[in-house]
Amino acid sequence: MSPAFETKQLPATVDAVAPDGSEVRILLGLPGGGLAHFALPPGAVSVPVRHRTVSEIWYFISGAGSMWRSQEGRTEIVDVRAGTSITIPVGTAFQFRSTSDDPLVAVGVTMPPWPGSGEAEILAGGAWPPTVPPGPA
Repeated sequence: MSPAFETKQLPATVDAVAPDGSEVRILLGLPGGGLAHFALPPGAVSVPVRHRTVSEIWYFISGAGSMWRSQEGRTEIVDVRAGTSITIPVGTAFQFRSTSDDPLVAVGVTMPPWPGSGEAEILAGGAWPPTVPPGPA
């Protein structure tokens, strides 16, 4: 049987704090993936993390900042702002920061859906010292 149709507005309150320290509002999901809204306050720097089993695609909808990604000896830092999309393949270390006066906000698709506790590995290092505390890994 096919999944039911779902419709959901962006929640007014934060559902969780991600392992990277960003605020998460959970949107919708299907068996192959999930969608969430992430926000990092103005001037904040996330905690560097790596996902054990999921890949993600992020699309930034407001703010400006930078994204650090590192995997298998390849490292890059890219500028991000509204209209930018990025991939985070499984096993990629990543960290992001907000460099504007507005929160850095993205919607992200997680494939497969977020499995829960133990998925994220909090890392030492990264590109910048984090300024927010991590959420549960």
